[in-house]
Amino acid sequence: MIIRDRSMNVTPYSSGCGALVSGIQLATLSDNELTSLRDAFAEHGLLFFRDQELPPAEHLRFAERFGSIVINKFFKATSDFSKIAEVRKEKTQQTNIGGGWHTDHSYDEIPAMGSILVARTLPKTGGDTEFANLAAAYDALPPAMKKRIANLRAVHSNEHLYGENGVYRHTDLAEQLGGMDRVGDATHPVVIKHPESGRNVLYVNPGHTIQFEGWDFTESRVLLDELYAHVNQPQFTCSFNWLPGSVTFWDNRCTWHQAKNDYQGEARLMHRITLAGTALTAFSFKLLLALLSHSYLLVLSF
Repeated sequence: MIIRDRSMNVTPYSSGCGALVSGIQLATLSDNELTSLRDAFAEHGLLFFRDQELPPAEHLRFAERFGSIVINKFFKATSDFSKIAEVRKEKTQQTNIGGGWHTDHSYDEIPAMGSILVARTLPKTGGDTEFANLAAAYDALPPAMKKRIANLRAVHSNEHLYGENGVYRHTDLAEQLGGMDRVGDATHPVVIKHPESGRNVLYVNPGHTIQFEGWDFTESRVLLDELYAHVNQPQFTCSFNWLPGSVTFWDNRCTWHQAKNDYQGEARLMHRITLAGTALTAFSFKLLLALLSHSYLLVLSF
């Protein structure tokens, strides 16, 4: 990656998950810094920032410089900014939002590109967010598994979480969530080609993927659970500890995340803006085989 502004530093956060960006303020990015940040986002898919001064108005302005904004159907917005969603847990609540592995908005026909999360109120300890790298996880799959899932499509849904009988409707978060009548499903390729990086990505997640298209639920669960166990390994995951001034920016097309719920009796408030994406494109396994065959023939010719 070419860093166009030398004040900006991008270093790996862990061996296979995320990058820490320093030397910039998101509220006052130059055009060169913004271009470098786009490059870093495409390369790493998950960026962490510390010591940011990013009040809601500047949070919104930064997001709008990066892309179009998607309004979440289920989270309440802040009182002053309709495009900023609150991810809130009060001291008295037991349940948290996003407490299991998931990918934001995979249930939409055109899934979200990314999410920008800013810490506002933090517990004294706990409340970390864990992430997983789905591009790296795909790369490490055995060839036989890659072939097995190459042409599959999967059904993603939000009804089991936010619908009338969804999980969250039976918790102490029910009153602060909306959109009960706006639930739905979408179907996407199991392996997608990332629109910016060109990498192949495993696009299923435990929170929203229900089953494979054309498969029954039980049959789907066996393979999905195998894929999930593969992703949830230390070499593909990392955990981010929130501090005042912390910001994360992740690519929903190539990551999972989950929020730890280990701070009972304390409040946690995050502000989230979600950026619009484009329709997902399936990775062509036939093209890969053709390229590999061509390379093999070239080797033989020498």
